[in-house]
Amino acid sequence: MHDAARRGLGGARHLSPGEKRDTEPEAEIDGVRIHRYPLRAATGGPAGYLREYGSALWHTVRLARKVGPVDVVHACNPPDLLFLPARWLKRRGARFVFDQHDLVPELYLSRFDRGEDLLYRAVCALERRTYRAADIVLATNESYRDVALRRGGRRAEDVFVVRSAPQIDRFQPVPPEPELKRGKPHLLCYLGVMGPQDGVDYALRALAKLRDELGRTDWHAVFVGAGDAFDAMVDLSRQLGLSEQVRFTGRIPDADLVRYLSTADVCLSPDPRNPLNDVSTMNKVLEYMAMGRPIVSFDLKEARVSAGDAAVYAPANDEAEFAGLIALLLDDPEKRARMGKIGQERIGGPLSWRNSQASLLAAYAAACRDRTPVPAGYPARSGKRPHR
Repeated sequence: MHDAARRGLGGARHLSPGEKRDTEPEAEIDGVRIHRYPLRAATGGPAGYLREYGSALWHTVRLARKVGPVDVVHACNPPDLLFLPARWLKRRGARFVFDQHDLVPELYLSRFDRGEDLLYRAVCALERRTYRAADIVLATNESYRDVALRRGGRRAEDVFVVRSAPQIDRFQPVPPEPELKRGKPHLLCYLGVMGPQDGVDYALRALAKLRDELGRTDWHAVFVGAGDAFDAMVDLSRQLGLSEQVRFTGRIPDADLVRYLSTADVCLSPDPRNPLNDVSTMNKVLEYMAMGRPIVSFDLKEARVSAGDAAVYAPANDEAEFAGLIALLLDDPEKRARMGKIGQERIGGPLSWRNSQASLLAAYAAACRDRTPVPAGYPARSGKRPHR
């Protein structure tokens, strides 16, 4: 949850759960004051998420009450619960910008095989309340914008598309390092979160087919990232007999990530088609493109919008076709080079942060227009904050 800036976007504060690398209760980065709180990631299905989200909401409300008067509350989901502290701050003159990172009803359907049960109806109700409370909605792509208009009942002029874009200064290719291929001619790379809906299991089964059905052993694969399915994916790799050809690195420093991506011949985007993935923009796809890497993806609506001809597309959830496309690219270095160039041109052009930045600034201008003054007597910002 963010409280945005007096006088433009400067002087902002950010309330967030900390991670292992972010342990200070307070920090200031580029003029943004950050207040962190402890949070244990969800495990064990929906009940785990209820515990995580309940804890996050309690800490957010606790810190929001102490931050002091704000002009704009900028809250990202999931969960769709932050409208509660946002409404409390709105009563004191703030405007609420809802930054919709995920469609939580679709996330629920995609992550848990429970159908449209009571919990599904509950997350739909929370989404409706969040839309209703928001003054401005930020959508990550046109599919999300359509949901805000159609399901959220928002006016077109109150919904702004602000696409994700990789940090170009972070993703600059370096000379490839053949030793990362572990003695093989080719390196395959996956970068991203490893949750139940992210398709790492599809990628591993496709790699087993690449080896067993297509007879290809001329590759080494590296999976970079972590998540609540990490251990299960390592176990699946062992079960498929891939331990010698597949390495899981966990989270790694940026410099090492760039080394792997610069050496990779093909990058993998194995997100299966489900209600969430089909309409979501995958950050890893954009990051592969920034590094000039060709991509193999399943055929998802927003994957095509992002990657265009920088990727080749297997029919949704077809692991054999996914494996076949990997083999096709491994055998065609000229096609790989063309696809990589297309990806870099798209990131530098229509998908660049410059375009998203203009939309974000327009959204804030709309949010701050006719803002209600902060009532007299509201407490001023205080100094020290509790731990995260």
